[in-house]
Formats: sequence, structure tokens, C-alpha cells
Amino acid sequence: MLVYLRLFKESLSFAINALRNNKLRTFLSLLGVTVGIFSIIAVLAAVDSLDRMIKDSLSGIDKNTVYLTHFSFGPTDVPRWERENFEPMQYDDYQFVKRNIADVEASAYAIFGSNEIVRYQAESVGPVTIVPVSSGIYYIDGFKIDKGRFYTEGESESGAPVVVLGASLAENLFQTENPLGKTVRIYGRKLKVIGVVEKRGAGFGDTPDDRAFVPAKFVLTFKNTGKNGLPGAILLKPKPNADMAAFEEVLKQKFRAYRGLKPDEINDFFVTKIAGFVELIDGIIGGMNVIGWIISGFSLLVGGFGIANIMFVSVKERTNLIGIQKSLGAKNRFILFQFLFEATILAVMGGLVGLFLVWLMTVFANMVSGDFEFVLSFGNMFLGFVISSFIGLVSGVIPALSASRLDPVEAIRTGM
Repeated sequence: MLVYLRLFKESLSFAINALRNNKLRTFLSLLGVTVGIFSIIAVLAAVDSLDRMIKDSLSGIDKNTVYLTHFSFGPTDVPRWERENFEPMQYDDYQFVKRNIADVEASAYAIFGSNEIVRYQAESVGPVTIVPVSSGIYYIDGFKIDKGRFYTEGESESGAPVVVLGASLAENLFQTENPLGKTVRIYGRKLKVIGVVEKRGAGFGDTPDDRAFVPAKFVLTFKNTGKNGLPGAILLKPKPNADMAAFEEVLKQKFRAYRGLKPDEINDFFVTKIAGFVELIDGIIGGMNVIGWIISGFSLLVGGFGIANIMFVSVKERTNLIGIQKSLGAKNRFILFQFLFEATILAVMGGLVGLFLVWLMTVFANMVSGDFEFVLSFGNMFLGFVISSFIGLVSGVIPALSASRLDPVEAIRTGM
């Protein structure tokens, strides 16, 4: 055991001395691995950060929440020309579903695509995403109220001119002033601020922090949700013990009957579960990871070839020294380990520099990105270290084998 430890120590010492004596060559060799590791880990960190942001933004919503829409959130077999003829979801559709579908814990009607300037006295912010939605969204979305309250079902049904502001929007409009009871102008109309949503932070797209919530019935008094108007959607949160397969089937059958569709006609609506949307996002994230690996893999390949090339040059330059070492009794494995260590140290150093650069990038990105958080996980860092070590071993094994198999007499003669 002590013999092998001594062999390991001496081989490592020879490798470090060789690297120290050729500083420029060492730097150029590890540069390729640095770029490769930086590319891979930077891509993985960026994709992981995006994935975490999306999952966090959806964390408050029950994964069984169902969206009933006339448009599809993901790929569909229904041709585009057919989808464009589907009747948008109206408030009457929502009332039918609310009255006739069982096992619903909460429901809401939402209108999409409404961006407006929000004004308070001389202050204005915008364009801001306005979310015209019925009161049930409070029990579906999972956000909390920091100040005041959310509008009631009565205010929602009557279309009361009230508004609940996101935390960031309230700060921008009112600074340190208490927004409750104040009057803001949206759509050119006056609305009373009755609540402020608790700050949530970064999310997928804009977050409740940057939005304003108003009763959908209020917006319906002056906005159209037909084919040429703003798209609407019905949101349903099933009860926890509901059979989701049966729930979706009953929803489809009753809504088909309500729409008067014949048995041979396709659904002119889409039923989408949040869980399915999350799976779609996971597929996109996985594809981004694969593309990142492919692109970054070329950088690593170039780095590995660079190390292998330098190791062959190193073997050529030190042929005479190898012959002397072997003539003095150095075993083949001593020569093998010497060059393997040299290649591995080169790759590991390049990998560590690459990881350090990724860390600097994440720190800088977090400083300038505001609420979006870039994450460099320990798993990704460990993966970068393992990959760089593996690249060193693979790149150095052939030059090391060729060095260890040199005949001592021929090596000394060649070196002379």
C-alpha cells in the first residue's frame, strides 16, 4: 500500500513540475476545457433557473386546475382554420358550468389580453396587465392579500368599479402612501382600490406583483369577448377527492350538450389541466437542456483534443527523460500515471476556472436582473468537476500509454 502511495505522490509531483515549467502551454491547454465547462454549466444553470421560476410561479395553483378555453395551450391535432372558428368563452358559458358541473371547489371567469395605463393623480404606470376576473380566482390562484381585501362575489357579479393592485404596481403608483380607498383610472374609468396583493417575486412572465385585478363583469360593460374581442376562459378547481378523469369527461359531455354539438362533431373547445401544462414545460426544458449539451459538447471536444495534442507534444519532448527514468528502474505504471495526472490536472484546472466564471456570471446576473434569480446548484458544479476530470482522463490515456511503452534504450537514443 505504501508503495502505491509513494508512486502516486511522485507521479503527481512530476506532473505538477511539468505543468509549472510550461506555463503558456498549460494556459492554452486548459482554456479549451474552461470554455467547454463554462458553456455546459452556464446553459444548465440558466435552464434550471428558468424551470424553477416557472414552477414557483405555478406553485400556488392546484395542479388539477382545469382551463376551459376556445384556444389550445399546447400542440393539438385540430387544424388552425377550425380553431379560429371556435366560439370564445362567454360569461354565460361560465354561469352554465358553475351551475351544472359537480365536484367544483372554486370557479372563475377570466378575460385575457388587457393591457392598460394605470393612473393616480399625476402618476401613471404602464402598460400594465389588467386581469378582469371573477372573485373565484382568489381561491384558485393561491395569492394572498397584504392590505385590504379581494372583491366579494356580490361585487364581482354586479361589476363593481373596484380594483386589487399587485404589490409592485401599488409601490410605483403610491410610493409610501396607503393605497386603500384611493381612486385610480383604468380604461379611462375610475376604480376604487380595495386591496393589495402580497408580494410574490419573480415568475413566469409578469407576476401578480405587476398586475391589477378587476371584476370581469365590470369590463364586460364596455369590452367585447366575442370572436373579434378579448379571449375569455373558464377556470375550475376540482375538489381534492374528485376523480379527474371522470370530472373532465363529465365537463366535456355537458358542455358539448350545452353548445349543441352533434356526436360526429369535434369539440369546439379545449380542456387543459395545469398538470398537463407543467408536463409541456418540462418537455421544453428537457429539449433546451439537450440542445445546450450538444452545443457545449463541441467546445468540450475541442478542449479534449487540445489536451491530447499537448500531451503528445509533451511525450515527444520528454522522450529522453522517460528513457532515463525507465533505465533507472521506473515502472511502466509510474510513467503512465505521470502523464495521466498531467492531463487530468490540466482538465480539472480548466473545469474549476470554468465553474468560477459561471459563479461570477450568476452573481452579476442576480445583481442586474431584479427579481429573477439565477441558480447555480451544487449538482451542476459537481457535474462540471466530474466532466472535466473525465475529459482529462480520456484525453491523456493514449499519450500516457504511448509514453509508458517506450523502450528505454530507444527513448534515450531518440532524445539524443
